[in-house]
Amino acid sequence: MTLQRFTPTLLHNTIGGHAPVMTVASGDTIVAATADAHGFDHLGQQIATRPNPMTGPFLVTGAEPGDTLLVAIRDIRMTRATGWTFDVLSANVVDPRAVRRFPDHRIVNWIIDAAAGRARLADPPPALAAWSVPVEPMIGCFGVAPDLGQAISTATSGRYGGNMDYRGFRAGVEAMFPVSVPGALFFLGDVHAQQSDGEIVGTGIETAAEVTFTLRVLKGRKIGWPRGMNEREIFTIGNARPLDQALQHATTEMLDWLMADFGLDEVSASHVMGQWVRYDVANVFNPAYSVACRMPREALSKLGQ
Repeated sequence: MTLQRFTPTLLHNTIGGHAPVMTVASGDTIVAATADAHGFDHLGQQIATRPNPMTGPFLVTGAEPGDTLLVAIRDIRMTRATGWTFDVLSANVVDPRAVRRFPDHRIVNWIIDAAAGRARLADPPPALAAWSVPVEPMIGCFGVAPDLGQAISTATSGRYGGNMDYRGFRAGVEAMFPVSVPGALFFLGDVHAQQSDGEIVGTGIETAAEVTFTLRVLKGRKIGWPRGMNEREIFTIGNARPLDQALQHATTEMLDWLMADFGLDEVSASHVMGQWVRYDVANVFNPAYSVACRMPREALSKLGQ
């Protein structure tokens, strides 16, 4: 188990189908630099193009189809004091008549004060002159190479992960992805300093970052969709459009998890889920929407007793 650092010189706009930039062992920790969603690095220089250029892929020795890759997110450090967002809500999240009131969307800049843990608009409207938001870094796009030799745009997401834009993927979280190719081929990027549920303006506060993560292969552990764990809950992610299909994927993955790991059948799992599940609308802007199905650890603490 070693610590390795990686700064990319070439980034990718698809997940899958690229030669590995580094080979690591299961249990290794990597500190990797990422560019923002339009390819601007920590110096504000554009080193890649949109959408969501990815750092990687990292090949993990021993990972094979049918395994699970566990990604422990250790730290997300902003490496630039600026970020950007769009300035109006996405047209698909409001009533059609409301769209007529919006100006054409444009990019606006933000100031990120890492020491204070706050971000503010660089040129705010008068009503927001004294307004700011907490800095809560998250990974917008990450995952492993999909099956069938595919290379899929970083604009969207699927079983392999991708552009899920879920604010729950932050430091202290362990994410899990189904391995479909030898070595897993792990990619990451598109870090946000802050983002609402749903990514409803089409962006988070897009910026460059340095992410510290540990990769671990769970041999013979087969899952269907991305999963995650933190100190309070476990969760599953479904990616699809329409929104109800994403919810179905996430719910089914939680059902399968409870049955496989907690000794429940469909009826007992339904009782637990029917009273304890919480949903997050993770993203409703990308080509595939994302829904998180969350289960508090409290609900699982006395199962089988």
